[in-house]
Amino acid sequence: MTQTIAPRVRTLVLLLLAATGLLLAAAGPASAHAALTGSDPQQGGVVEQAPTRISLTFSEQVAMSADSLRVLDPSGKPVQSGKPSNVSGTTYAVRLHSGLPDGTYTVTYQVVSADSHPVSGAYTFSIGAPSKSSVSVSAETAGGGVVGWLYGFGRYMSYAGFVVLVGGAAFVLACWQRGSGVRAMQRLVVSGWLTLTASTLLLLLLRGSYTSSGKVGDVFDLSLLGQVLQTKTGAALVSRLLLLAAAALFIAVLFGAYDKREDEEKRDLSFGLAIGGTVVAAGLAASWAMSEHASVGLQAGIAMPVDVVHLLAVATWLGGLTALLVALYKAPADTPVDTVAVRRFSTLAFGSVVALVATGTYQSWRQLGSWSAFTDTRYGQLLLVKIGLVALLVGLAWISRRWTAQLADAVPVVARQREKERQGEKGLQREKELQREKEQVGAGTGSSKDAGGSKGAGSGESKGTGGSKRAAQLARQQAAMDTARQKRARDADPHRFGLRRSVLAEAGVAVVVLAVTTVLTQTEPGRTELEAKAATSSSSSSSASTPSGGALTLDMSFDTGGADGKGVVTVDLDPARVGGNEMHVYVQRPNGRAFDIPEVKVAFTLKAKDIGPLPVVPDHITTGHWSANGVQIPMAGDWQVEVTVRTSDIDQTTVSKNAQIG
Repeated sequence: MTQTIAPRVRTLVLLLLAATGLLLAAAGPASAHAALTGSDPQQGGVVEQAPTRISLTFSEQVAMSADSLRVLDPSGKPVQSGKPSNVSGTTYAVRLHSGLPDGTYTVTYQVVSADSHPVSGAYTFSIGAPSKSSVSVSAETAGGGVVGWLYGFGRYMSYAGFVVLVGGAAFVLACWQRGSGVRAMQRLVVSGWLTLTASTLLLLLLRGSYTSSGKVGDVFDLSLLGQVLQTKTGAALVSRLLLLAAAALFIAVLFGAYDKREDEEKRDLSFGLAIGGTVVAAGLAASWAMSEHASVGLQAGIAMPVDVVHLLAVATWLGGLTALLVALYKAPADTPVDTVAVRRFSTLAFGSVVALVATGTYQSWRQLGSWSAFTDTRYGQLLLVKIGLVALLVGLAWISRRWTAQLADAVPVVARQREKERQGEKGLQREKELQREKEQVGAGTGSSKDAGGSKGAGSGESKGTGGSKRAAQLARQQAAMDTARQKRARDADPHRFGLRRSVLAEAGVAVVVLAVTTVLTQTEPGRTELEAKAATSSSSSSSASTPSGGALTLDMSFDTGGADGKGVVTVDLDPARVGGNEMHVYVQRPNGRAFDIPEVKVAFTLKAKDIGPLPVVPDHITTGHWSANGVQIPMAGDWQVEVTVRTSDIDQTTVSKNAQIG
């Protein structure tokens, strides 16, 4: 039976690791958690006189360095002066050189949001009139590349280490105290501690490069490491390392002094270990809550303790599940995990699921804010995937509870059978010992008669010693055979085998849930994404309605159905009257970041007069910006403006809006 299980286990583990890798790879660079909601001059705007400064407004406070904001002229030369500063609230500005000539300027920014994630982007504005620009904004975004992938992997491993450490220790202390002496359980909990410690050190080293240059060579830059230690995230990582030192002491007591105590003494020590372990585990969970999503935005004072409870519930459930799986497969035959331990864990897991549902509901409301965000934002879509996986996990847990009940019903019968087998084995063993003693006595007597005197006595003593060694060897062999027999009998139990399979399936789904959770922590919350969209639309609308401008601005969301196929296309027509017009087209991702696509085409149709479509193919100016001069509108009316967007060789869509022109 075990020989057929082992290949299945290895195959399942490989499949789960592959799925996890795909999820982490699909996560890509961390999405912006602080979105750009406004700028002065506005994106794509044309100003008559050169501004003295540019200012950017974000959805939350951000951290900036000396070169976080850069302004480049059409030739790519920096024209900003001094360091950026916080002028008010979430608005940041940098001064410009005086007397800037006409042309198109590119603004680039790279900052760190309050919840620790790097944010980068670029946009253009023009002085006098648009011009050609040699500036090419790199497709490499903050938090991307090799360093970004390693940072994401380190985050996943840190979560996994935390889950195994906390959940494994909780399982031993609350469900299966005899497990403190099982080597497999000791290795599991210690491996969780080592994984969390190593991943925390890795994150600390990668942090400086991750939020700035993204270069592998900067990982060991001590000046960057010094800057990281002065940030909120750096302080959280250092605090985590200090708490891990306390966790090491807890592990030493749990698997050392605690294991050597008698059952009565263990009860006295259990309370102290439970209090100390809970404090350390809560502190470790707080190192995430105080530096990421929960620490900023709506109701941060409530969100942080809720996040701590959520993380502890996840660790208790999934980590305890991992410990149960190890106990079912690796526990020695003389110390099997009993039904009482499984029932205790079932109760503990149920409480964890209740806590997860309560805290998860609050977190979903806080991060999304509306039902539409479930489908309209990437965060909401990932959350739906996670909810589905957790529902599947609960279903598998229900199956495990059924196997546990059947195992409990079968325990008395199996126990009686094993007791009879042990009594029979003891009788046979006693008969063999008596037979060996008779043979040894007979051998000693025969040797004395043949040799006589002291020589005969010496020969008898030698044979007696040889017989003792042989008896000890046979006893060891018998013990090994008994252990193997017990293990085969345990593995052949259909109830235990069913419980093993269901718990293994639970653990497999748990690995994927943890991967999705890691990707969620690197994704812009739905509430922030929708607020950024609303702010951008409001800004565009106010610009279009300005009396002096006379320009028309149309925003249209598109989805080509392919990878990176969602975004917003903006068409600016100035002065939006009969005759020649200047047209600008801007393409942005849902988070407001400009990006290039292979092709953009525009067509104007006046259906009331059966005019059109009049095609216009704008010229590419810079990242996410196209322009066309002399766009002719032959007569006033309610014109339909169609924009065809192609995001790949095969992914294309056409969106349209009507507007009064002329």
